[in-house]
Amino acid sequence: MSLEDKVDLVRRHAVELVTEDELRALLHRQTRPKAYVGFEPSGMMQIGQGFVIAAKIRDLVTAGFDFTVYLADWHAYINDKFGGDLERIRACGRYFEDCFRALGVPDSVRYLTASELVARNDYWMDVVRVSKAASVARIKRALTIMGRKEEEGDLDASKLIYPAMQVTDMHAMDLDLALGGLDQRHAHMLYRDVAPKLTWKMVVALHTPLVGGLQGGGRMDPVESKMSKSKPDTAILLPEAPSEVERKIGKAFCPPKEVDGNPILEIARYVLLPSLGALTIEREAKYGGDLAVASFEDLARAYAAGDLHPKDLKGAVARSVNEALEPVRKYFDAHPENHRALFGGK
Repeated sequence: MSLEDKVDLVRRHAVELVTEDELRALLHRQTRPKAYVGFEPSGMMQIGQGFVIAAKIRDLVTAGFDFTVYLADWHAYINDKFGGDLERIRACGRYFEDCFRALGVPDSVRYLTASELVARNDYWMDVVRVSKAASVARIKRALTIMGRKEEEGDLDASKLIYPAMQVTDMHAMDLDLALGGLDQRHAHMLYRDVAPKLTWKMVVALHTPLVGGLQGGGRMDPVESKMSKSKPDTAILLPEAPSEVERKIGKAFCPPKEVDGNPILEIARYVLLPSLGALTIEREAKYGGDLAVASFEDLARAYAAGDLHPKDLKGAVARSVNEALEPVRKYFDAHPENHRALFGGK
């Protein structure tokens, strides 16, 4: 694969790359650069993170990266997930591994927990070094990576450790590229701010889009209104039953002719079109007959013009989400243990 092909593969479907010149230099000098994505194991995975990140992991592996999925159990504990029950958090990490395997992440990808990383000799010294290289105000600005507001750092002092830990994680893994949703930008930029002060190597930051929650409202603040497992009725989870997909999408926010902040269109744009290649909208002949779209631009144009009714769009998206989820359901039917242990069910 040529250098240009690798660059195109890394940046496709991403919303930000910091920076492209650094990526080119990295791919030119290294045949097996290191990349990661980190997750708090904190509940059921939703399609906005699962499908989007899994696709990007596959791209990076194809482009030659050694890839690590980091299951940040200590971070979830600090962030009060599962009531601070570390054993349940770790069980959720095993479920996350299942999710990524079900989504087709290559077997070459390794899974690493924070418990393993924090046991290294220099880890906590580096957390202190990062903390000394950043102001309290700068650390507080990064609290949004936890789904917290700046002022929430005053509630529990451990919250202020979290951003410094995330920066230290990137250094401890000797990373060349950090992948994350756009909500992780503050952590990646914090690393890039302090790295020169600590004489650490620079890490390329790659950010994927955030899929809005089914409640809508993403036009003003995409991070605040992103699809979240903490709001299960506004998110499609893995593995979601077909009837639940239809129910949730059926009552989702989807105003006629409105494209911006429309979560149904965002699912089509960021989940379905990249994974399925096209979206088929089934309609009666009197309403124009079936419509096949292969690009989001064509879909958005038809919807904005009123040529596509919200009910027809929702029906097409629900059918296609269920199609995309079918391999995930089959995986969990064959490997139910971790999901069942944590969430119950069959």
